[in-house]
Amino acid sequence: MSELLQRALHVMAQVGATATEAVDQAAGLGGAAPALPEQTGFLHFIAQSDLVGKSLFVILLLMSLISWYLIFVKSFQNWRARRHSKRFLNHFWAASSLEQVENEIATHGANEPFSHLASHAIHARNHHVKYGAMKLEEKGSTAAFVTRTIRKVIDEETAKLENGLTVLASIGSTAPFVGLFGTVWGVYHALIGIGMSQGVTVNSIAGPVGEALIMTGLGLAVAIPAVLAYNAFVRGNRVYLAQLDAFAHDLFTFLSTGQQVLENRSKVRGIAVAATKKGD
Repeated sequence: MSELLQRALHVMAQVGATATEAVDQAAGLGGAAPALPEQTGFLHFIAQSDLVGKSLFVILLLMSLISWYLIFVKSFQNWRARRHSKRFLNHFWAASSLEQVENEIATHGANEPFSHLASHAIHARNHHVKYGAMKLEEKGSTAAFVTRTIRKVIDEETAKLENGLTVLASIGSTAPFVGLFGTVWGVYHALIGIGMSQGVTVNSIAGPVGEALIMTGLGLAVAIPAVLAYNAFVRGNRVYLAQLDAFAHDLFTFLSTGQQVLENRSKVRGIAVAATKKGD
């Protein structure tokens, strides 16, 4: 009986030892599990970058917001100005007299370059004919005064159309270099970190360097829309100003011809009155 009891205790001890070894092996396998891959990506690059890298990212983000704001605002303004200009030109050339044109401007307002130009030119002609040269800027003939007024209005409208284009040109020319500087700065710090690490592998080099290259792509993404929009606005403004300049020549000719007709009529009336007096 005692021998059977000893054999049972011996078997139970062997089973316990086997179970202990199995638990230890399982723990060893769990401890030897492969580590999760290191996080990579643009957000990870921004999160682990220093103050200079974050500042460059904020600068590029502000450049992008400003350029898209100018693109949308100026596109809407140009579209609205061209639509109102087309409507005004149709009313102008269909009008029977300058008084009707003045009434049209008074009703709808001079809210675009063509009506603004016509309003100032007509007012300058009427003022100079009625009051003459009362100021130094009004010296000269009526035609010269109207010419200066037209040129002044065209210069003002040109400045309005070109407002904001300098900012777009600056963003388009500097954003790639800002992104390139961010890439150089990121690669520099990535190489320092790799040099301080014990083991150097392809993965440890490709990850940080690839993240730093995203800054160059971000700079190009900011610059390309700004450059394309700048070229489109410059071309559109050049065509629009050419039309405004042609309208200014036609308007000046029309005003000059009308003035000459009035002066001739006054001379004819004066000659008729003098002839009547001599006959009496």
